[in-house]
Formats: sequence, structure tokens, C-alpha cells
Amino acid sequence: FLVFDFLEGGSLEKILSNDEEATKFEWNKRINVIKGVANATSYMHHDCSPPIIHRDISSKNILLDSECEAHLSDFGTAKFLKSNSSNWTSFAGTIGYTAPELAYTMEVNEKCDVYSFGVVTLEVFLGSHPGMFISFLSTLASSSTTHQILLKDVLDQRLSPPMNQVANEVVFIVKLALACLQANPQPRPTMRQVSQLLSAPKPPLPKPFHMISVGELFDLS
Repeated sequence: FLVFDFLEGGSLEKILSNDEEATKFEWNKRINVIKGVANATSYMHHDCSPPIIHRDISSKNILLDSECEAHLSDFGTAKFLKSNSSNWTSFAGTIGYTAPELAYTMEVNEKCDVYSFGVVTLEVFLGSHPGMFISFLSTLASSSTTHQILLKDVLDQRLSPPMNQVANEVVFIVKLALACLQANPQPRPTMRQVSQLLSAPKPPLPKPFHMISVGELFDLS
């Protein structure tokens, strides 16, 4: 038989869908969860031999312990990435989290998990699944419309806006999530790059947090 740790925090999906729990799920805790998921996924992609592709990174499969540390669960659809064999496969994953290229190819690689990580990251900060937000961005990313929408207005309104260094982190991570969500998988960062960037010092914001628009996140350095 198998023995698993009991993770009393429950799933990320459950916490975000409960107003009382979500209010206690402060920005620092949310940032820590995102970093934990990034580190775990980076380990699977770059430190396991052969690499492991999870294929179903979603809020229901991220469990939190009593310290709000994130644990990836449900490896039932995970796949070993072998260089000397075919990586074509049947569809797996959760609708709304899967990379768009899986609509026309069943070839799985690490960039599929990178996309799913981007979805989860936005979900953590927006407080709900970001499907409509992602769809909006995909059609208007180059439009001036995105510069009229303030980031503070799309974040989870159950929390007060982040301040000081936490605000820097939030802006940086949302920008990184958008890089993970690029329709073309090639320019998406690797999870090792994501993990390293999340651990590095964050640059100061070019303007006060409450003035930063969604559109600026596509070109902030």
C-alpha cells in the first residue's frame, strides 16, 4: 500500500473559491505558493532523468499544507520525456489549463506545463480562473485598450492592494505569467528560468503600483 502525507490546507481551487479562506490567503502566501509550484515543476523538468511532464497542473492539483507550502499532486497523467522515443500522446489535462498547441498536436513537451503554470499563476492573483482574461488579452494585447485597464482592478478584490516590495513581486510575477502564456510555445521561458527569476531580486516599479496598467506588463523590463 501507499502512504501519503495529509495536507490539511486542501486544494488551491478550494481556497480560492471560499471567500473566508481566500481573504486569509494574503499576497505573501500566494507568492510563496507560486514559487513552490515553479520550483517543483522545474525539478521535474530539469533535475529528473528522464524529465517528467506533469500534464495536469491546475488549481485542483495543487495542495497546501498547514504552512501554506504548495505540493503538486495527481501524477496519473504525467509522462516521462524520452529523447529516443515518441512523445506523441492522447489528450490529458484539465480544460482551461492546457496549452493551445494541444488543439492541433498531441506532442507533449515541457512548454505545455509552462503554459499551465501561467494559468495557475494568474488564477492565484485574480482569485478565479482567468480564462476570460486570457481570451481578452489574446485578442487585444497589441491594442491601446489594455493600457486603460489598471492591474489593481483585475486582481482579487477580496484583498487590499499589495504594497511596497510585495507590489513589486506581484507586478513581476504577473508579467512572467504572461510570458508563460504566449501562444507560440517556443519563446515561453523554461521552468528553470521561471524558478530562477522568481528567486532573484525584483526591480523597482517604474511608477506607483496603482498606476500600472495591464498593457504595460507586456513591455516592462
